[in-house]
Amino acid sequence: MNKIIEVKSSRDIKRFINFPLKLYEGNPYYVPMLYGDEKKIFKKNYVYNKTCKTIFYLCTNEKDEVLGRIEGIIQIAANKKWNQSRVRFTRFDSINDQEVANMLLDALVNWAKPYGIKELVGPLGYSDMEREGLLIDGFDKIQTYEEQYNFEYYQHLLDNYGLKKDVDWIEYKIFLPKKMDERFEKMVLRIKDRYGLRIYQPTNISKFIKEYKKEFFELVDKTYNHIYGTVPFTKEMMDSSISNFTLILRPQDLLVVFNEKNEMVGMALMFPSISEVVTKYKGKITLGFIKEFFKNKKNPKIIDLGLVGVLPEYSSRGVTALIIYTFLNNLIGQPIEHLETNLMLENNTNILGFMNNFEHELTKKRRCYLKEI
Repeated sequence: MNKIIEVKSSRDIKRFINFPLKLYEGNPYYVPMLYGDEKKIFKKNYVYNKTCKTIFYLCTNEKDEVLGRIEGIIQIAANKKWNQSRVRFTRFDSINDQEVANMLLDALVNWAKPYGIKELVGPLGYSDMEREGLLIDGFDKIQTYEEQYNFEYYQHLLDNYGLKKDVDWIEYKIFLPKKMDERFEKMVLRIKDRYGLRIYQPTNISKFIKEYKKEFFELVDKTYNHIYGTVPFTKEMMDSSISNFTLILRPQDLLVVFNEKNEMVGMALMFPSISEVVTKYKGKITLGFIKEFFKNKKNPKIIDLGLVGVLPEYSSRGVTALIIYTFLNNLIGQPIEHLETNLMLENNTNILGFMNNFEHELTKKRRCYLKEI
């Protein structure tokens, strides 16, 4: 008989982290999380614990074998910001068994209800800096490290539980042109001159962080303030994000835009893809991992587009076009196979329309679900 276990012991923490590695073993499209990063979420001083209540469950059979897992998050800061009463589910993985999925989701709902929670939503993590959304199209594509893979049957498990679409995201491949279109080039140069804009790319990441950390994250907060599910940045969240960025980020992967008053009005991050090396070493940082990681970081074949943000008052002035043009122009001539976008809301007409300037391919679609409880 199957049963639900709340994850508390070190043994169960290990089983919780390892379950997807077993579930997706041999699957070429699944990209695991770094094992050390996953262990951090169980620590009492984890950065998000100041603004969240969390719970972790396993579903096991009579042989004590793990059949599924789930994490629940009451994101207090997000509920306050959006005037909602929601519990988020994340790290949901299950065998293809409706009973197992129902037991996991029921356990989460029963935990959340005494807190006055009215809605179940997910997959959503602690913030939009985490993996989010259920893959509903693109099951034959390797994931970016920033996003989660799941089997096709997951959608049926959630649909059968009564969860409905809340929002969908889409992802693209972008292929580098051999040469930038002259009309596009003239357009972005006019934008730059008209609004007195200055592009800055640092030569040293540590120096940039020291000088612009506060301004950079204030810009991220402002530009993503209206985006679905976002959470206000705290100092601890900033520091945590910085420690992750500095590991993989190269100076040429960071770009900011200043106006004539030397105010930061736009920014973008991209990352050398680490999907293959993380998959090869199953999320474990070994000597072999480190060697291949830095080799790949120096000469990547694929680039992941991380964040692009522009102040609302500049969003209609073509600043996003200026940012993307600069990044792509810098990459021309390098042995880059393609760029991978991360999540873009399906109704983000500005960025989706901009995609038409380049050869691109729709690769994946993800969904966030919602249910009244």
